[in-house]
Amino acid sequence: MTPMQKIKAAFFDIDGTLLSFATRRVPASAARALQGMRDAGLRLFIASGRPPMYLTPLQKELDFRFDGYVLTNGQCCTGADGVPFYNQPLPAASVPALLRWLEEHPDVVCTFCEADYVYDNRHSEAVNARCRAAGMGLPDHPVEDPARALTRVTYQLNAYMPPDLDAPFAAAVPGFKAVRWNDVFADIIPADGGKTEGMARMLARFGLTPAEAIAFGDGGNDREMLRAAGIGVAMGNAAPAVQAAADYVTAGVDEDGIWKAARHFQLLG
Repeated sequence: MTPMQKIKAAFFDIDGTLLSFATRRVPASAARALQGMRDAGLRLFIASGRPPMYLTPLQKELDFRFDGYVLTNGQCCTGADGVPFYNQPLPAASVPALLRWLEEHPDVVCTFCEADYVYDNRHSEAVNARCRAAGMGLPDHPVEDPARALTRVTYQLNAYMPPDLDAPFAAAVPGFKAVRWNDVFADIIPADGGKTEGMARMLARFGLTPAEAIAFGDGGNDREMLRAAGIGVAMGNAAPAVQAAADYVTAGVDEDGIWKAARHFQLLG
């Protein structure tokens, strides 16, 4: 950030950034920081891999209304009222290739995220065991025929597969790419999508630029957003590659990281 630039907007990942993995709560210090930044006149936004229907737990936990929501890793952007103004679903022309790939890899569990419905192609105890070992929730949505994606708009997939399958997947399914914040599953989004694109579109709606934004994140799917923002802040609990992409590394989510970074950059009103 150059000395003449002024931060006017802030973007927050949810899981591992605003919401603690350990407690499944938003730290009180993070809630105070949000209010302090709002009092200072900043526009505040969510930037998450979650689909719209999975905002409810955060809204119950945190009595705070953001100015907008960048969801499914940038593929769906909504205003404060939850009404989408930008959508970029997975390319429908590539869905047949996706279905063939899943048939060829029967061990892969894949979660399909629509705007208001989420389903799995199958369930697997082996995948569940990997999730438990990583302290993550299980893919336990309703099981549907993945051919549903041929006729329904899908924004994102969560593919429970090892990282060494990411490149072969992208080669077999054109128009898709894998982004990760853990080794258990990859978020599958359009090849030209991502939180950076969603952030830019959200800022343009308010007449702002990425240079005027600060972004907070902890996962691999946050790296490009942290690089694109005027200030990129990695949480102390972020992986080394994510911290390397940031301008500043704050404390972990459970150690008042949001509050400390907001105070460090003098963003509190």
